[in-house]
Amino acid sequence: MLKKTLSRALAGGLASLVAVVAGGMIMVPSASAAEIGTAVVDPATGFDDSGISLTTSGACPDTATNIMVMVNGSGFPVEGQGVVGNSPITTYNTDPNGGMIIPLIMTMRDYANTAGFSVLQGKYTFTVICRTPFNGTSQGDFTSSIWFTSNTTYQNTDPASKTDTTTSLAVSPNAPVTAGTPVTLTAAVGPAGTAGQVQFKDNGQALGNPVTVSGGQAQLTTSALGAGSHSLTAAFTPSSTAFNGSTSSAVAYTVEAAPATATTTALAVSPAGTADKFSPVNMTASVSPAAAAGSVKFQDTVGGTTTTLGTVPVAAGQASFSTSSLPEGDHSFSAVFVPTNPDAYLGSTSGAVPYVIGAFKGVTASEDITTTVQAGALVISVDNPHVTLPSPQLNANGDMLTTAGAINQVTLTDTRAGNPGWSVSGQVTDFSDGGSHSINGQNLGWTPNVVDKGASQTVTAGGAVAAANGVAPADAGAAGLKASRSLANGTGLGTAHLGADLAFNVPTSTVAGTYTATLTLTAI
Repeated sequence: MLKKTLSRALAGGLASLVAVVAGGMIMVPSASAAEIGTAVVDPATGFDDSGISLTTSGACPDTATNIMVMVNGSGFPVEGQGVVGNSPITTYNTDPNGGMIIPLIMTMRDYANTAGFSVLQGKYTFTVICRTPFNGTSQGDFTSSIWFTSNTTYQNTDPASKTDTTTSLAVSPNAPVTAGTPVTLTAAVGPAGTAGQVQFKDNGQALGNPVTVSGGQAQLTTSALGAGSHSLTAAFTPSSTAFNGSTSSAVAYTVEAAPATATTTALAVSPAGTADKFSPVNMTASVSPAAAAGSVKFQDTVGGTTTTLGTVPVAAGQASFSTSSLPEGDHSFSAVFVPTNPDAYLGSTSGAVPYVIGAFKGVTASEDITTTVQAGALVISVDNPHVTLPSPQLNANGDMLTTAGAINQVTLTDTRAGNPGWSVSGQVTDFSDGGSHSINGQNLGWTPNVVDKGASQTVTAGGAVAAANGVAPADAGAAGLKASRSLANGTGLGTAHLGADLAFNVPTSTVAGTYTATLTLTAI
């Protein structure tokens, strides 16, 4: 063995030879002792041709006076190869903690060449042996290792081992809190400088998105914790494969249900105050706050009895309802808000809105009556369905222009239950040429007639109404059809056709032009 080792030393050059001789040709102690400490390799990372030193965690036992250093690993002999020969302890400096600082004589590449191999790989262990000069029995060993991750680079930590991390979780404010309260979860991750993300969880389910660790902490604030018991945790995932992930201990947290929010409901009804029977009545309820979900019951109280007219969902704080089927008489409307979630919002009722539904007032129809006054005569002309009278002509006395005609046939059908009877009346406006000239409506008269009627009907034509004798436009009288006049009255269900012959007297002072008036026929 000595011959082989010496030849390797010679192959490595004079420096290698000196190393072996300095060790007294002793490669392995005759007996080993228990490990009494560790050594730190400096620098922590380096190259195959870097200088390396070992700093022991303490001093050798008092019984030891010398040290030697061996290296074991891939390529080296099983018994190891000396990298520091047998030398006095006093040769080496001590660090502030009392350990020995031992520089290796050569580089790892030199030792590989001496051992006769070229590929440095895997783990290499250095053993600092405390001993006496000539007795090979170890008094105690210090060990350390390096790992070659390539043929030329090493590190003093095992690349296969990962650093454990710790994660702790703090939650504020202290429980219990009311639902909707902002709750802040703060995760503290160690060791310092560890990079990665924290996923906060509630009862095992992800709470928000992962949060990047900054300055050893990750933080999340949420108002989404529902009422009930929660188990909050923080799970750290490192961004480097050199670290293990970690999960905090669970923090039990209680969230109490928030008290239901009060609401208010206001009711508006249009048209205001009153409406005729069969007319639409519109109701609008406004609920505050607008976020309150639910529906509104529109109610009607008549004679002490309350009924629900309809139920409408609330949208953006409002609900609307319309009806045309309210009976005649006094009513009291109200709106009742019914929340979807009574735990979140309280119900509320509007103030009562008194209302009167009046009697049905019937419907109206109208016809335009037009005549054209020509130079020296009066002309009336319109296309059907309008009534067009012939142009007025000078009468025999020469003091008035006159014309005559008939209204278009009026059809009246009555199918109402109870046979309430009916009446039709007519009233005309002043005639106008659309400018500043007019003919007084008193100058139009009629003679009503019944064209035909249903078999079960009794219909009576209204009395004849004489036209005024060409009164001036400014005359304020109520002659002719300027006031409401009866066209016909009837009872019984069915259809009657009514007509009337018209007589129109026009003052001779009337300026030539086309004049139009409106005859309004009202059935009730």
